[in-house]
Amino acid sequence: MGAAEQPVPGTTTSVNTLNPSVAISGPYSGSVRSTTAIPFSGRLSLEDALKRGLAYNLGAVGSAQSARQNSAQVRAARSALLPNINGSLSETVEQTDLAAFGLRFSVPGFHIATVVGPYNYFALQANLSQSVANLTAIDNYRAAKATARSSQYSLEDARDLVTLAVGGAYLQVLAAQARVDSTQAQLDTANAVFHQSSEQHQEGVLGRLNVDQSQLQTLAQQQQIITLRNDLAKQKINLARLTGLPPNPDYQLTDSFPFSPAPVQSLDDALMRAGQQRADLKAARSQVEAAAKSLAAARAERVPSASVSGYYEAIGTNPADSHGAFSVTGTLNIPIWQGGKTEADIAQAQAVLAQRQAELDDTRGQIEAELREVYLDLEAAAGQVEVARKNIQVAEETLEMTRARMQAGVINTVEVVQAQQTVSNANLDLINSVFAHNLAKLSLARELGHATEQLSVLLKPQAR
Repeated sequence: MGAAEQPVPGTTTSVNTLNPSVAISGPYSGSVRSTTAIPFSGRLSLEDALKRGLAYNLGAVGSAQSARQNSAQVRAARSALLPNINGSLSETVEQTDLAAFGLRFSVPGFHIATVVGPYNYFALQANLSQSVANLTAIDNYRAAKATARSSQYSLEDARDLVTLAVGGAYLQVLAAQARVDSTQAQLDTANAVFHQSSEQHQEGVLGRLNVDQSQLQTLAQQQQIITLRNDLAKQKINLARLTGLPPNPDYQLTDSFPFSPAPVQSLDDALMRAGQQRADLKAARSQVEAAAKSLAAARAERVPSASVSGYYEAIGTNPADSHGAFSVTGTLNIPIWQGGKTEADIAQAQAVLAQRQAELDDTRGQIEAELREVYLDLEAAAGQVEVARKNIQVAEETLEMTRARMQAGVINTVEVVQAQQTVSNANLDLINSVFAHNLAKLSLARELGHATEQLSVLLKPQAR
């Protein structure tokens, strides 16, 4: 999952403005239904969208279950270090044919039966086994704990990714809605120019060609708004899928995010904070720790281990006629030669450790690269917003003047159509630039770690 550049359906802009999007794949693109537990009124705020996404997005759900599995594996590894106690109660009825075992007795004057029984006895027994010194089991337990910590950090990172996905989808819907509104306004203007040119044609001021040109502009705006409305509906369905809502566009967003400068923070400070807060970096460190403990466990296979086991039982023909019996055994296991298994385990653990260390180093580099890219996007988008605002002001003034000149019969509709297109492009430039700036701030929240906490500082919603 990450930010990517892509064209906007049904639009052409006057300049190549930044047009990023959040590319979502895998389990993060789906969800389980959230409306069962959280009723939905048909109006969706960013806070509500994040709440639903963090609880019901499939990426977060899957990471939570993985964390539970690793926690269970810690308990399983710990059980090898704790006493194992089992109890049993048995009642036995037995008859034995001694002759079948080769026991034949012959004593003159005595008859010795070769069949003994039937007879019975009962036994109430408790068995205990305890590892006294087993370095392999101890290190395996430590490795399992490190893996469990890594899964918890991965869960935190998954929540940051869900925040990026849901927040980005929310911003994309807002941008798509703004494009529809802007194009609708341009369509209204095009209709007005078309009616104006038609009236002037009837009065003999303009030729038929000028009327056709203004009509073509109106039809082009109508085609564009159809495409943009289609894109808006798809963007809303995508947001619904991320947050566990019914997959349809029949709802409204309640927040908007006009342009506001990003809080000033140096890149060095951001890199330091990311190094302290990024959950995926913490997860990578824990994976290195787990791999190191697994290597220690493999090497400990060469070390002798000690254990003790025993049992105590009450045995007799019946509970009233029983007596105690016990056995205690201490074992020292000395590995001498295991066919190369220990060496193979060590080699495998060393390879895993080297891989985890490389992944940790790559994660550090990836975080720094992403942060630098986000800062570049913030700076570029802020500059484009400023230019787009000035461009809109100039384009609207030009359109007003050209319409006045056409009304006076000084010019034909060609210049008016061109001025209309300039205004439309300028508005789309502003929409794209504001969206790019807001998405860059959202990406910054994810890059710093604890994304949901950062959003309240970086993105301040306004009611629509």
